[in-house]
Amino acid sequence: MAADLNLLVPEFRAKVDELLAKCNEQGIVMRPNEGLRDPFVQARYWRQSRSAEQIAARIADLRSQGASYLAYCIESVGPQHGDPVTNSIPGLGWHQWGEALDCFWVVNGQSEWSAKRLVNGKNGFQVYASIAAQIGLTAGGMWTSLKDWPHVQLKSAASPLGAFTLQQIDATMKDRFGANQSADS
Repeated sequence: MAADLNLLVPEFRAKVDELLAKCNEQGIVMRPNEGLRDPFVQARYWRQSRSAEQIAARIADLRSQGASYLAYCIESVGPQHGDPVTNSIPGLGWHQWGEALDCFWVVNGQSEWSAKRLVNGKNGFQVYASIAAQIGLTAGGMWTSLKDWPHVQLKSAASPLGAFTLQQIDATMKDRFGANQSADS
């Protein structure tokens, strides 16, 4: 899947264009594969490494805090299995705001996901993260826990919770992605 960069907020899109161009100048091809992400996809990613008890507790907590749409997103996607991908529940990741992008490194026409492999003495993800930081983006590869080498985002804040209440996030996500979905149950 290719990311539609036109769905990113304009300020971030301009920085992404600069980032990708600077990587190319160094012989590193980074291919965007996921930008704007709906909260249901975010819910799948979040659920896949959580126990049923953790999921139920988070759903109950969100409902008790007036975030029934976010709870609905997590509940409605059903069981997921896999390695940890994100610590962000729906709405609390910058992908849902058009302010985050994931890319993969292209080596000899193939996708490369290793942050350790060197080609001509360079690792594409490390170059990508370094350039991202130089131009004012936050690179997931620089995080201290759950390093996310493919990820870059516009803001340094880990979550939109610093700028919005949980109820505002819930309303925004419902408005943007699913006003027709019933989250009041």
